[in-house]
Amino acid sequence: MTETPVAPELLTHESTLRELTTDKGVLRYHEAGQGPPLVLLHGSGPGVSGWRNFSGSLGLFAGHFRTLILEFPGFGISDPTDEHAMLGAPATVLRFLDGLGLDRVDLIGNSMGGQVATKLALTRPERVRRLVTIGGIGRNLYAPMPSEGLRLLTDFVDDPTRPNLVRWLRGMVFDQSLITEELIEDRLSTGTEAQTLATARSMFGSEALKFLIAAAQAGGVPEWAQLGNITAPTLLTWGRDDRVTPLDSSIIPMRAIPNGELHVFPNSGHWVMIEAKEAWESVVLAFLTRPDACSDAS
Repeated sequence: MTETPVAPELLTHESTLRELTTDKGVLRYHEAGQGPPLVLLHGSGPGVSGWRNFSGSLGLFAGHFRTLILEFPGFGISDPTDEHAMLGAPATVLRFLDGLGLDRVDLIGNSMGGQVATKLALTRPERVRRLVTIGGIGRNLYAPMPSEGLRLLTDFVDDPTRPNLVRWLRGMVFDQSLITEELIEDRLSTGTEAQTLATARSMFGSEALKFLIAAAQAGGVPEWAQLGNITAPTLLTWGRDDRVTPLDSSIIPMRAIPNGELHVFPNSGHWVMIEAKEAWESVVLAFLTRPDACSDAS
């Protein structure tokens, strides 16, 4: 496949924004490019969005794929639903794919988005051609749970002050220069909106986190123990200095997923696609455009 990246100046927020009406409200997303469908799924921190996570890579991927950045309900962009933002996210993706008439896609998921993409690869394998995750999945083997990054996030959603936001953001990255005043103010304004904050508290507030940890320790087969059932070729990408889902979380998925491979990026935290942008894009693009991958594209 010949690389023909789309000029970034042509891919503004407004020019790529689309809407899809579903039976659970309007889903908003960004779209650019032509070719096999590639869906990008964002993470879950306060003030997060698909555009903030992936707009910097949209031009490159749009040169090879019909690239779709989905905005999950509950984060202030797509219409909210009565579902828990994380638990309802897999069904949201299926609604999105069905609404656009997409049978089989490549998925890239950051953090929560990686968990959602992994869930779909397990439960609806016929819909997932290739899977790329950015941190987010697996299980801590050596690092404590909840991790340092999750504890900092809980501190903020319990007490949404500017100092707590700054501490959380600084825990997300290796390169502290990325935490600019502009980023802080942007995340503070969006992350403290009533709906966004309620969503964050439902996932990362003190009581919610206790519930999630207890549920993970309860009976039944945890998702990390089912990773061996994933049939899609899978690329795990990880920041060596990730303080939210520490690198030891990658060991089980790396070993368990039959067609899984792991690439670790130095000097990067939880936002690998931003901190190691060019290296990450190169690795992911090579994975998605291998001849054997392209031959079975839908």
